[in-house]
Amino acid sequence: MNCPYCGHSENKVVDSRDTDSKEAIRRRRECLACGQRFTTYEKIEEIPITVLKRDGSTEMFHPDKLLRGLLRACAKRDVPLERLQEVVADIERELREEGAYQVASERIGKMALERLQALDLVAYIRFASVYRQFDSIEGFKRELELLAKEGIR
Repeated sequence: MNCPYCGHSENKVVDSRDTDSKEAIRRRRECLACGQRFTTYEKIEEIPITVLKRDGSTEMFHPDKLLRGLLRACAKRDVPLERLQEVVADIERELREEGAYQVASERIGKMALERLQALDLVAYIRFASVYRQFDSIEGFKRELELLAKEGIR
């Protein structure tokens, strides 16, 4: 870390504390050459998660894209935005804890479905219709029958 005032590379840490969001550490440093103080922030660099799509292509995992899909499924349903944001964060956290840096889109869809089933069954069916690519009313019927067998109403 070079001093922004004189460019000297040696400094000492005077104070260290977490930021309010707990996502970084704020460090006050003092240059050993000129005595000026400056602030640095340290943040963990996360390895990006890539998504393996059905067609074989890959793309970066974008939590906002998953959230948009959940929002579409929950349109005109009484599901708070904050709850959907928690679902997305929970899925991302679970993938990171597993060390899954490449994951199939089907896996992410299944994780979302599991959580939607507990939140709102109409949203679950809507999301399932896209995720499982229903191409007829029979697909909807099979999914509803599976839910009925599981005793979910």
